[in-house]
Amino acid sequence: MATKEEIFSAVQDVLVDSLAVDADEVTPDATLLDDLGAESIDLLEIVFSLEKKFEIKIDRSELIPEDIFTDAQYVVDGRLTPAGLSIIADRLPNANMEVLEQNPMVQNVAKVLTVQSVCDLVEKKLQ
Repeated sequence: MATKEEIFSAVQDVLVDSLAVDADEVTPDATLLDDLGAESIDLLEIVFSLEKKFEIKIDRSELIPEDIFTDAQYVVDGRLTPAGLSIIADRLPNANMEVLEQNPMVQNVAKVLTVQSVCDLVEKKLQ
């Protein structure tokens, strides 16, 4: 099984190739959208590249848990409830939750994705 360092290095390579950023910008705490400039279409390419590189399958809902967005327990009027925030924090343990806590709108969920949260997902898939 790949080490954490090997996973990070491979994820870093994918992000550098997919987003045309410098490797030194791809730090564990960097957010994919705000810090690295990814757009939603880029996320699809990133997922495809990670699946190919690691020979794993990643469901889009594992990266952005859209399945909770239609449940009134988690979202009311486009805003995440405390239970919704908790679910996001559980599913994306290294996400930058500060963004969502300040403005818990559903459209901000993708903004919390960090390089580390992607690495953690890959590591989980490899187990």
